[in-house]
Parts: sequence; structure tokens; C-alpha cells
Amino acid sequence: MSHFEQEVAELKETLLRMAATAKGVINKAVKALIERDDDLAREVEEEDDAIDRFEIEVDEKSVLLLSKAPLAKDLRLIIVALKTSHDLERVGDESVTIARRAIQLSKEPQLKEYMDIPRMTTMAIDMLDDALDAFVGADAAKAKAIIPRDKEVDALNKQMQRELAGYMVEDAKNITRCLHLMTISKSLERIADHAKNIAEEVVFLYEGRDIRHAANLGGGSQ
Repeated sequence: MSHFEQEVAELKETLLRMAATAKGVINKAVKALIERDDDLAREVEEEDDAIDRFEIEVDEKSVLLLSKAPLAKDLRLIIVALKTSHDLERVGDESVTIARRAIQLSKEPQLKEYMDIPRMTTMAIDMLDDALDAFVGADAAKAKAIIPRDKEVDALNKQMQRELAGYMVEDAKNITRCLHLMTISKSLERIADHAKNIAEEVVFLYEGRDIRHAANLGGGSQ
């Protein structure tokens, strides 16, 4: 393995460690909500700082590799690494939003059973896992199959928004809690959007095609 290839391998490893951290904070934020655990919620913000540091590390490694005039396939990898690290950083930010809302909700009686939120979380994390597996396995077909799944998360988010709006109409005392839950639902929908973005980036990496606006694959990036 050449020195350049070693540096590329290190870039990929950094990206995968960043992804593992991002998945961890999603789970931790939602667990904090379900278990009404403020200390756990505060840990999310601390771990988000680690994700930010990973993004800086990916940026620095990528700039260094770009200075070495890479071949087209390596150039695509560097571009995808930069885009993916940005998506993962945004996943961390959305997890912080969930954690902060969880702290606010823990101060009041629980409005409803949170069945849909764990379901949305599982769907979004599964999409993220599959996108990263496709990245590691050079599997563009698997990446393409992820993209339409984003619509399932979108539909569940819309369903939650309608249900929560109904609670607000029923009783004004529900409004604050409903608004927090609406924000959490929207954050999970955005996490799924970022997973879809990564899947699209994987297709670009291995097929050299930008499919972000291909209607037959479920629409463009958010």
C-alpha cells in the first residue's frame, strides 16, 4: 500500500468513527426522552463536540489529499467524505435538538406514549447503517434502495404532526409539550434526510452519477 493509499484508508476510518459516534448520540438523545433522563440528555451535547472535531479532522485530511492531485476515483472519494462528514455533523446537531427538548419535556407530565418516536428513530438509524454499509462495501445498488425509504419516515413525521396538532386544539395546556414533540419528530425526519443524502453520495462515489434529482429514486436531497 502506497503512502497515499494509506492516507485514503485513514480518511475512511475517521469517517466511520464519526458515523459511529453520530449513531450513538441519536440513540442516547431518544433514550433520554423516553427515560426522562436529563443527565443522559446533557451527555449528547458533550458528544456532539466530538462529532464537530471529527468533521474538522475529515476536512483537514481531505484538503491534504486534494493537494496531492488524486486520480478521478480518489477525488470522488474525497468529495464524498467531505459531504458525508457534513451530513453526520448535522445528524449530531439534530440529536442535540432532541436532547434539549427532552430536558424540557421531563419537567412536565408525559403527554402520550412515545411509540412513534422510537419507530422513527429505528427507521432513520437503519437507513444510516445501510448507507454506511454501502459505502464500505462499494455497493451502489444497496445505496439506491435506501433512498425511497426516506418517504416512509416523512409520512410518519406528517402523521405525528397531525396528531399533535389535534392535541393542541383539544386543550391549550398541551401546546408547549406538543411543540417540543413536533420539533423532535422533525429532527428525526431530518436525520433520515441526511442518511438519504449519504446514500446518494455513495452512488456518486461508485457510479460517478449525481442522482440527487432523479424523480424515480424518490426525489432530491433535503
